[in-house]
Amino acid sequence: METTTGPLGQGVANSVGMAMAARWFAARYNRPDFELFNYNVYAMCGDGCLMEGISAEAASVAGHLQLSNLCWIYDSNRITIEGHTDLAFTEDVGRRFEGHGWQVLEVDDANDTTAVEQALLKFKATKDRPTLIITKSHIAWGSPNKQDTHAAHGEPLGDEEIRLTKRAYGWPEEAKFLVPDDVYRAFEAGVGARGSKQYAAWSKTFEAYRAAHPELAKELDQILARELPAGWDKEIPNFPADPKGKATRDTSGQVLNAVAKQIPWMVGGAADLAPSTKTKLTFEGAGAFQAASPGGRNLHFGVREHAMGAIVNGLAVSGLRSYGSTFLVFSDYMRNTLRLAAIMEIPSLFIFTHDSIGVGEDGPTHQPIEHVPSLRAIPGMYTLRPGDANEVAESWKFIMAQTHHPVCLILTRQALPTLDRTKYASAAGTQSGAYVLADAVGGKPEVILLATGSEVSMVVEAYEKLTAEGIRARVVSVPSFEIFEQYCAKHPEYREQVLPVAVRARVAVEMAAPFGWHRFVGSEGHVIAMNSFGASAPLKDLQKHFGFTTEAVIAAAKSQIARNAHAGTSR
Repeated sequence: METTTGPLGQGVANSVGMAMAARWFAARYNRPDFELFNYNVYAMCGDGCLMEGISAEAASVAGHLQLSNLCWIYDSNRITIEGHTDLAFTEDVGRRFEGHGWQVLEVDDANDTTAVEQALLKFKATKDRPTLIITKSHIAWGSPNKQDTHAAHGEPLGDEEIRLTKRAYGWPEEAKFLVPDDVYRAFEAGVGARGSKQYAAWSKTFEAYRAAHPELAKELDQILARELPAGWDKEIPNFPADPKGKATRDTSGQVLNAVAKQIPWMVGGAADLAPSTKTKLTFEGAGAFQAASPGGRNLHFGVREHAMGAIVNGLAVSGLRSYGSTFLVFSDYMRNTLRLAAIMEIPSLFIFTHDSIGVGEDGPTHQPIEHVPSLRAIPGMYTLRPGDANEVAESWKFIMAQTHHPVCLILTRQALPTLDRTKYASAAGTQSGAYVLADAVGGKPEVILLATGSEVSMVVEAYEKLTAEGIRARVVSVPSFEIFEQYCAKHPEYREQVLPVAVRARVAVEMAAPFGWHRFVGSEGHVIAMNSFGASAPLKDLQKHFGFTTEAVIAAAKSQIARNAHAGTSR
C-alpha cells in the first residue's frame, strides 16, 4: 500500500484508515487455518504532525476503536521552521495520547536501536490499544554547526557543512549518494530474503484458501483489481415521475443501500450526520464498525470531518470502496484530504448534502455559496450535482465505475420533483456530464437554459411556459462540469450537439457562486447565481429574494433573445 501525505498530519490520519481496513479484511476473510490478514500499520510523524488538528482527530478515532495493530513513531526533535517547539508547543503529548486511549512508550535516544526494538516488541504484544512511541532525536545529528537548530529544518546544510557532518560520521567527505555494497547485501539478506520467504508462504496459503473458499478468494481478486462484482447495479431503482418528489439525499440513500448490498467491501459513514446525509447502510448484516465488531460496514467518524476524509483515503488505498459524508459547507474542513485523493487517483467518495441556500432557516453559516465551484476546481476530482432522483441513480452508476478518480456527490435537503422521463430525455445523459433534457420543436432553439441540481426543475418549468408562449427553448441539465468537458474531449461533436455555437442566447441557473458558468454561456450569457452570502428565512422567501424564480428565468431568457436579435441586426 502507498499513500501520498504532503500536508502535515495527513499520513498519520491515513494510517488509521489503513489499520481499520486491516481489521475489516481480517474479520471478513480470515478463516480457521487461513490467517490471511494480520498485518500491522506503522506511521512516522514529527512535531508538526502532532500540532495539526487532524492528527488529534484521527488519534481519537483510533483510540476509540482500540486499533492495536497501529503504531505511530513520533520523532520528537523539538524543532520547527521558526525555532524550538517551546515557541508554540509545550503540551505533554504523551498524556494527551493516553487520554485518547493509546499506549505511550518513550525512547530517550533515537539512535539506541535496542531501546527502539524493545518498544516495537511491546507494541506487538499489546492487544487492546494503539501505540505511540516517542523517540527523542536531534535534527541534523552530527552536523557541527546546525544540529538542533531550525536552520537545519528549513534550508539545506550547504556543501561545507555536509562535508563536516560526513567527517563527524567518519564517512567519505567527497562521496555523493554513496550506498556501500554491504548495505545492498544486508537488505538482500534481511528484508529481501525475509520478505520473499513470507510472500511465497502467503501465496501458497492463499492458493489453498482459494480452493477452500473460492467465493471469498474471488472477492479479494476483484478488490485488488478494483473491479466490481457482477450484478452490482441490479437493484438500483428507477424512480417514477412524481411532482412532489424527494430530496436527492433521500434517493441517494436508497441507491447507496441498493449498491452496497451487492458490494461487500463497500464501507463508509458520516461525521455524526448519517441521519441527515442518509448514508447509513440499513440492510441486514451491515452492522457498525466498532472495536468488538470490526467487520461492520457503517463507520462512525464522530464530529471529525478532516480525519474522516483522510481515513476514507486510507481505506481506499487499502482496497475498500469507502465513502464519508457531511454537510457541504463543512467540506472546507476536508480540503487537503480531497486534493490528496485526486493526487493519488483513488476512488474515494465524498457525499455532501444540504447543498445551497435551500438549507433555509439555518442561515448563511450553513448555506454553501462558493463550495461547489471550489470543488469543481480540484484537478482530477469529479463533482456531481444531480437534478432529480433518476439523475441520482445515474450518478451512482458513474461513481462506482471509477477506479482512479475521487468523486464529490452534491445533494439537496429539500424535495425535488422527479421528472417524467417519458416526456423528457433519459437521465442516462448524466453519464455525459450534460445533456439536452428538453428541446425546442425541431431541435432549433432560440435560447438555451442550463441548470444543475435543484435548479433543474425550476428551469424546466420556465421552459414549459416559454414554449407555451411560442418561444423555442432548450433545457440542458449539467450534473457535472468535469465529466462534460472530458466527454467532449473524447467526442468533440457532442459539445455542438448540446450547446450549438449559433445559439448565443443562454441563461444558466445555480444557487451557488457563478464561477465557471461563463465557459458555457459565453461572455454575453446571463448567469443567475449567488453573489453574496445567504440569509435565514424559509426557502421560498430566499429564492424570491435572491432571484431564483421561474419568472426570473423567463425574464432572463427573453432578455437574452432580444439582446442577441439586436446584436444580429447590428452585425
